[in-house]
Amino acid sequence: MSATHPSVGTGKTTPHDLGLHMPAEWEPHAATWIAWPHNAEDWPGKFQPIPWVYGEIVRYLAMVEHVHILVNEPAAEKRARNLLARCGADLKNVAFHLQPTDRVWLRDSGPIFLTPAAAKTAAPPLVLTNWKFNAWAKYDNWHHDDKIPARVAKLLSLPVWTPEITLTTGQRHRVVLEGGSIDVNGAGALLTTEECLLSDVQPRNPGVTREQLEHCFHDYLGVDQVVWLNRGIAGDDTHGHVDDIARFVDRNTIVATIEPNRDDENHAPLQENLERLHVARTHDGKPYRIVELPLPSPVVFEKQRLPASYANFYIANRLVLVPTFNDAHDRVALNILAELFPRHTIIGIHSGDFIWGLGAMHCMTQQQPAIRTATPPESIR
Repeated sequence: MSATHPSVGTGKTTPHDLGLHMPAEWEPHAATWIAWPHNAEDWPGKFQPIPWVYGEIVRYLAMVEHVHILVNEPAAEKRARNLLARCGADLKNVAFHLQPTDRVWLRDSGPIFLTPAAAKTAAPPLVLTNWKFNAWAKYDNWHHDDKIPARVAKLLSLPVWTPEITLTTGQRHRVVLEGGSIDVNGAGALLTTEECLLSDVQPRNPGVTREQLEHCFHDYLGVDQVVWLNRGIAGDDTHGHVDDIARFVDRNTIVATIEPNRDDENHAPLQENLERLHVARTHDGKPYRIVELPLPSPVVFEKQRLPASYANFYIANRLVLVPTFNDAHDRVALNILAELFPRHTIIGIHSGDFIWGLGAMHCMTQQQPAIRTATPPESIR
């Protein structure tokens, strides 16, 4: 990276200085954070089944790790407890926290946790980064969601870094970043898209350059290599989140969505992304292993194409939750992921109604990494 671009974190220690980094999602978790659904407008006309989908998800997660749930009010906690009990969730592994939210997509609004990159270091064992959230530069109601990382930091008594960039004007700019716009391999590499972070449509950080963002990722996420893809899939309300199109599944393997149908609007952009991935190289100068993952057949509701993608899976402790759509490709996608995660149980979560909210398993979850000295999680029974 160039050393001439405007500095980040000038005059203060950054997480990278302390040897901290964002670990990969498949590394051991202490917990998963979610927010309980409450805004019916996020699923207009289809809200009724959504809490039951959450109940199923929490039931599985609570088998393998703790689950922290943000609720808007005490009455919401009571309703959620009752529903989870009916679903058979292990409530001993579930904790509720009162925190108003605008929406439930904690992948984007929640904190990004960091841990030491090496086993022996003087760095804190767990910290979090508080990136700005502005509802994908699209909606006005985001102020509750932007407070979530600070609330989690207080609940866990963790140190907090707020990523900032010095603009050419000399002003300090708090960086906007959604967790669904990035994916890391825990070894210094990060996937993202130009459509989300660099385009003038729904601009997250106007006036901030590619080089500045890369340097920011280096300082605050411990990233040395950024693999830039082009565009996301049709129907994506976030304007190009990478967690619908390409995901690391180990340090050197990337699963990438494809659309063979040349008449489908996803074919060309996904093909370009695939070509970029084949050109990308690891830190050792070797090509990444690229595994192709199909998309389901187009999911359309009220004449709107929805962002249905199997790539929006969530990796928990020895468990992978995968959105499914009653589609012929469901089995193919689940089998591919089963081969990629042989030590995990692969669970399909029917998301035909859920995807009407324009998000799926990965969008709703945020992992809290385990501290290295923690006891490894038990396998799902």
